[in-house]
Amino acid sequence: MKDGIRYVPTALTKVPEVTLWFWIVKLLSTAMGEAISDDLVYHINPYVAVGLGAVGLVVSLVLQFAVRRYIAWVYWLLVSMVAIFGTMVADATHIVLGVPYWVSTLTFLAILAVVFTAWAKVEKTLSIHSIFTPRREMFYWATVLSTFALGTAAGDMTAVTLHLGYLASGILFSVLFLLPGVLHFAFRLNGIFAFWFAYVMTRPVGASFADWLSVPHSAGGLNYGKGPVGLVLLCLIVLLVTFLSITRRDVQPDVLAAERREARRRHSRGRARHRRRGQPAREPGREELPGNL
Repeated sequence: MKDGIRYVPTALTKVPEVTLWFWIVKLLSTAMGEAISDDLVYHINPYVAVGLGAVGLVVSLVLQFAVRRYIAWVYWLLVSMVAIFGTMVADATHIVLGVPYWVSTLTFLAILAVVFTAWAKVEKTLSIHSIFTPRREMFYWATVLSTFALGTAAGDMTAVTLHLGYLASGILFSVLFLLPGVLHFAFRLNGIFAFWFAYVMTRPVGASFADWLSVPHSAGGLNYGKGPVGLVLLCLIVLLVTFLSITRRDVQPDVLAAERREARRRHSRGRARHRRRGQPAREPGREELPGNL
């Protein structure tokens, strides 16, 4: 969804263009994060699992901030680690600290509101097309982490606290995920609001369907298991990110244009150097007089 504003960055944008591919990989990453996080926590020491998740998050953050432009596998690696660690944070808030899901949902909603408020106050925009400075990128990833924690808590609240079950919760949040897109294109709902509302909804959509596929029949699921579901989703993400890395269909147009301009400049400089090297050297001080061969 476009917000109607295009920016001319002085550095290359660090996030992908919002296309169908973006939403597909995002939904898969949320589902994968739910399944992998639960599988790790239940099969190894929970504290070790959270520690590994935190290390993975920090390493992927450093890698993302180190690159100078959007690189598909680097970006989606960080999204995947946020999905895993964000699930762990939300689950630990309920399981370890005993905080009810409705309380954690409201808490993470308040945190997200604070991040959005600070971002808008400092940068004057929340547009995904404006992520080309380190400070804006920090706001962006703080928002992403907050949305994952909020979405996890909200999905668990509807499925467990409100007794809707995982399938019904997935359907409910799927409708909420599609709603801002419909309102944006039909009634010109603000593009920035529509994007971030849909972005928040991707988390409970993916998590609810991942739980429905993996939990036992007694819990209302299909009992495929957390590990197998997480592994299949991870393989799908790897395949799609590889496809996007090759085709570059998710690179923002402004970035592609800047890269083409830079490629033309390099080509022109290379041709100029080649022409200079191909010219015969002139003797110092020699004058070109008529008839002087």
